[in-house]
Amino acid sequence: MADMRRSRSRVLRVIARMNVGGPAQQIVGLLRDLDPARFDHYLAVGDVDDGEEDYLRLRAAELFGDARILAVPSLGRSVAPLDDLRAYRHLRRLIRELRPDVVHTHTAKAGLVGRLAALHERVPVVVHTFHGHVLSGYFNRPTTVAIKRLEARLARRSDALLSVGSRVRDELLASGIGTLAQYTVVPPGVAQPQLHQRADARRSLGLPEDGDVVGFVGRLAGVKRPDRFLDAARRIASIRPDTVFVVAGGAEPEDVSRLQAAAAGLDVRFLGWVADVGQVYAAADLLLLTSDNEGMPVSLIEAGMCGTPTVATDVGSVAEVLLDGRTGRVVATDAAAIAEAALELLADPSRRARLGEAAATYTREEFGMSRLVRTTEDTYLRLLKRS
Repeated sequence: MADMRRSRSRVLRVIARMNVGGPAQQIVGLLRDLDPARFDHYLAVGDVDDGEEDYLRLRAAELFGDARILAVPSLGRSVAPLDDLRAYRHLRRLIRELRPDVVHTHTAKAGLVGRLAALHERVPVVVHTFHGHVLSGYFNRPTTVAIKRLEARLARRSDALLSVGSRVRDELLASGIGTLAQYTVVPPGVAQPQLHQRADARRSLGLPEDGDVVGFVGRLAGVKRPDRFLDAARRIASIRPDTVFVVAGGAEPEDVSRLQAAAAGLDVRFLGWVADVGQVYAAADLLLLTSDNEGMPVSLIEAGMCGTPTVATDVGSVAEVLLDGRTGRVVATDAAAIAEAALELLADPSRRARLGEAAATYTREEFGMSRLVRTTEDTYLRLLKRS
């Protein structure tokens, strides 16, 4: 049972790394905005990978309220059995020391290691958030089967499962992970990016004031398919040769070099991580999301909040953010389909403007931080009362 002598419940949040992206933004919002009269916060976090920016470093400490940040150096993204075992042991020691009332894990790696540690230490409430899943596009078939089995076992012993979207939940259920009653769909809470004037943003990023600019925002990881973005870009440039393509996202130097070589003959600007991503959305006429697998992409929500329409592949819960034909276009995972939809919108500025206005209205209403905070808080209070 939770320690009834405490005036506030103690929440230990676990994530493998706080790289720039949706999960990190949501965790920061929870640390900052959950009721401080009810909850004490601790964040156990590993190191970011090479080529990634650290959200903890980029954001000022005051953004995290009174939360304590606890480093777990062995808790990284990559699968490494010895490091994973060290992380598991480290987390068990932290749990014994802190005696949390709630352990809440985020993303796949931390969800596996963190929940195992919490369950073995008999934490009263164990919660996991699926920001997406790694059941396609990440590993070979035997590894994927093993992950499904382990996720299914951990789900049976978890008190609640949160999913960023209905389609992500349904795909997990179809794989035998959890029951419908365990899941709560909680769309990401996203802060409004800083708004910029188009001309100012292009000037700051070194882009031409006139002409088409098409953007890509996200990690340059294989599952995000930056190669598909370049394939679509080449098809777009064959019809609109003056188009400038902007890639905002990090990767290891050798991966960036490989993509730069693949972009030969195109006007592609590789910006790396951009601290003020609102500049990219303001500068772009159109954003492309070309992934093979997604949860609920924060870049789509941010772009919508900035009034930038997007063409995106129909994966994960993309279609819950991007309403096809109303706030952007949702297409097949095919470079030709992406390019065709992009060319239609680039040729019709008035339609782009209508889609962008509708996207701003929809995303600001549906994906603000307050809903994420309220639903998470209600989940904790319900489960603590039951425990």
